[in-house]
Parts: sequence; structure tokens; C-alpha cells
Amino acid sequence: MIVTILTKVLLPLSLAIIMFGMGLTLVPKDFTRITKYPKAVLIGIVNQLVFLPIIGFILAIAFDLDTTMAIGLMILAAAPGGPTSNLITQICKGNIALSVTLTAIVSFATILTIPTILSFALDYFGSTANVVIELPILDIILQILVIIIVPISIGMFVRRSKPAFSTRMEKPMRTASTVIFVLIFIAIVAAKWKFLGDAMKQVGLVTLLLNIATMTLGYLTARLFKLNLKDSISITVESGIQNGTLAIVIATTVLNNLDMAIPIVAYSIWMFVTGSILMWYFGKRKDSTIDS
Repeated sequence: MIVTILTKVLLPLSLAIIMFGMGLTLVPKDFTRITKYPKAVLIGIVNQLVFLPIIGFILAIAFDLDTTMAIGLMILAAAPGGPTSNLITQICKGNIALSVTLTAIVSFATILTIPTILSFALDYFGSTANVVIELPILDIILQILVIIIVPISIGMFVRRSKPAFSTRMEKPMRTASTVIFVLIFIAIVAAKWKFLGDAMKQVGLVTLLLNIATMTLGYLTARLFKLNLKDSISITVESGIQNGTLAIVIATTVLNNLDMAIPIVAYSIWMFVTGSILMWYFGKRKDSTIDS
């Protein structure tokens, strides 16, 4: 009961508050700049929708995962980023507007890509599950609106109306973001504690490699195409921080297989660990040195 309240009520509420804080740091030109220079958005989309599933597929074959674990890994690889990626990007001093844009676009795109990828995975890995993959589309849209778009929009309105207040609140909100991130991590561990040992034993290494590979590829492709560091940070985070909640819903509700959630649980732990490392490394940098 307590874990349910944490994951279903307090965590979304906390993330919405953090999104409001992000809105206090944004102005409309942050988003219009992205439309004028769409290269960063395109690179981020390709990393998430193309490279991530391909890497997941290669690892599933390389580690000779059984059908259940392989499909669970592909569910994860097909999932979009979530609000947590925006939170980590903020603490890393990345491009928040780019992160939010990628989360929204990819989340909507996966309404089409997830059924395609999972249908292929179910067929390739030999699952006997004969299901039509229908995503909770309304839930996805509501999550994007309620947790991300609406709070950020309110924050941007407050910034426009009270710029002095917004500037004064920037540092406290970043501190609050760090604290809430730690609390989210603790809640995730608590919610999945009974699966944690089994998950790490079965697919701990493969999920860690998936996380590191996708983040590394995200960063390298961003730098290869000469994006600045803020954009590169955003793409790195978006490439490796997945919407674990949605992935678990797909495994346990759509495919009706609790064991398929095991790789998702393991990955959820690793992405918080690597996310913490990124926040420590990039978050301590001076703002003046982060645009290069």
C-alpha cells in the first residue's frame, strides 16, 4: 500500500513539481531555437527509436537470452524516455528544452513503434503469446500532459510574469531536484525489492551494457555531429533513461507476463546509478563551461 502510494501518487506529483521548476528556467525562444536548428532533435530521435532497439536486439542474441528475458529486454529498448530523463538533464545542466521536446516526440512516436518492435520480437524469439499489442495510449498522453507539459507551461508563465522570483528560485529548485531524484531511486528500489536479486542475477550484466552502450552512443553521435555540450548531455540522458513504468505495464498487463518485467527492473536500477554519475560529473561544472 505504501509503495503504491509512493509510485502512483507521490512520485508523479514530485516530478510535476520539478517540471514546474524547469519551466522557471525556460523561455519560448528555447523551443523555437530547436525548430530552427532541428539537427539535435533528429539525432536524439534516431538514437532512441532506431539505435536503442537495435542494440537491445544484438545484446539479447549475444547473451543468448531465453525467450522471456529477450522479449523483456526488447520491451525496455522500445520504451520512450520519461520525466526522470528531464529531471536528470536539469541537474546535469543540459538543454532542458531539447530533453522535454525529445521526451514528448518519442513518447508519441512509440505509440506506433512499440507494437511493431514487439511484434517482431515475439515472432523472432519464439514466444507462444498470441496477443494484439495495444498500448495504454490515453495514459501515455495524460502522463505527458499532466506531469510534463502543463507544469512546465505554468513555470514558463511564472518566469515571464515574475522574472526576479524565477531567477531566485533556480538554485533551490535544482537542489530540490537532486533530493527528489534520491527519493525516487529509494522508492524504485523499495517497489521492486523482491525482484531485485533475481533480476540482477539473470540479466544484470546485459542490462548494464545496454544502458552504458546507449548512453555512450548518444554522446558520441551528438559530438560527431558537432552539437554543443548541453545538447550532447540531453541526448545522452534521453538515450539511456527509459520509461520503466510504461515498460512494466506492457510486460505485466499487455503481455500478461510478470517474468518479462525482470530485465526492466534490473535496467531501472542501473539507469539511476549511471544517471547519478552523470549528475555528479556534469552538475558540478560551471555554467560558463557547459556550452562548448
